[in-house]
Amino acid sequence: MDRETELALIDELLALKSTKSAFLDDAVSKNPVEHYTSSERFALEQAKLFRSLPNAAAHVSELPENGSFLRRDIGGRPILITRDKSGGVNAFLNVCRHRGTRLVDDERGCKHRFSCPYHAWTYASTGELIGAPHFDEGFPGLDKSDLALTRLNCEERFGFVWVWPAYDHGADSETDFGAYFDGLASDLEALGVAEMSIAAENSDVRRANWKTLVEGGIEAYHFRIAHRSTIGPHFEDNLSSYRTFGTHMRAVLPRTSMQTLTEQARDSWRLRDHANVLYTLFPSCQLLVMQDHIVWIRSEPLSAGETEIRLVTLAPASGADAEGKDQAHWKRNHQITTMTLDEDFAIGESVQASASSGANTHMLFGRFEGALHQFNRAIERALDG
Repeated sequence: MDRETELALIDELLALKSTKSAFLDDAVSKNPVEHYTSSERFALEQAKLFRSLPNAAAHVSELPENGSFLRRDIGGRPILITRDKSGGVNAFLNVCRHRGTRLVDDERGCKHRFSCPYHAWTYASTGELIGAPHFDEGFPGLDKSDLALTRLNCEERFGFVWVWPAYDHGADSETDFGAYFDGLASDLEALGVAEMSIAAENSDVRRANWKTLVEGGIEAYHFRIAHRSTIGPHFEDNLSSYRTFGTHMRAVLPRTSMQTLTEQARDSWRLRDHANVLYTLFPSCQLLVMQDHIVWIRSEPLSAGETEIRLVTLAPASGADAEGKDQAHWKRNHQITTMTLDEDFAIGESVQASASSGANTHMLFGRFEGALHQFNRAIERALDG
């Protein structure tokens, strides 16, 4: 973010702290419990959100050289991501065009051609069918050029490889992507994610709806209670702010140390030193920006009541934030983040387990939980087209 915005956010939070006020929306809001439990609703979200919008599928460091490849599942679809001989990034459905076998079983690796384990149809890293046993005899009249892997649109931007699992956007993809992150692109570029590397990561499947898990991170109302034995004492009680950028959101969660800025020269203020900044990149990619590193939180919904969560600590490869910090430092920070988010996710599982009890017909969002309301409004707008 630019310096003017950074100072304005600090001023806003210090003013709220001095008046003992929360960041308040105009009214209390509600969201139907059915939105968290319905299989029909989940199918609609898969089709219109996770298959039709850009998904942060990989950090660029996961495709470090020409020939690198990754296997992913996005929106319930099998995806193969490759870096070809020219250095370009490609995404395909990980499905052989002959009989539909999964083409690549390995999670990751490095090679420029992929041979199907069923009948050895072989594809280049750019997707073309380059070989098939007895093809001319068995498939007369067919052209290999018509049997390339099903290409998906992808973009390498902001340090991630973004994939649209639904279809190839074609020539207008650049414009589509730029418009999608309008208002936030400069923030994301300034984070320098492309120059970072993966220091630690872990994945887990949680028995909770994906929306519940996202919602748990964009309000500070629960901090002093749910995190009383971990990070709670280090953060202000029920104090945060947020801004929306189309369907995306930037939330600021101040630590108690922010109050000390009133005694320091204004030109020395740095938001990341005294707050966590959380970018929610719609629909389910989150970047938790901390003092010297970033945690990438990727949600992959599996059903209305199950979500796979991948937590990745991204550490700077060089620069002031990296000086004097070894791998043990980043792993310790990853463990703290994992422990804290586990507390949130366990509560999310409790919410999911109770959702069908009939006790509530709606989730209730207070005026200081307006970010949750805005997040669900963005979902409704996207589902409505």
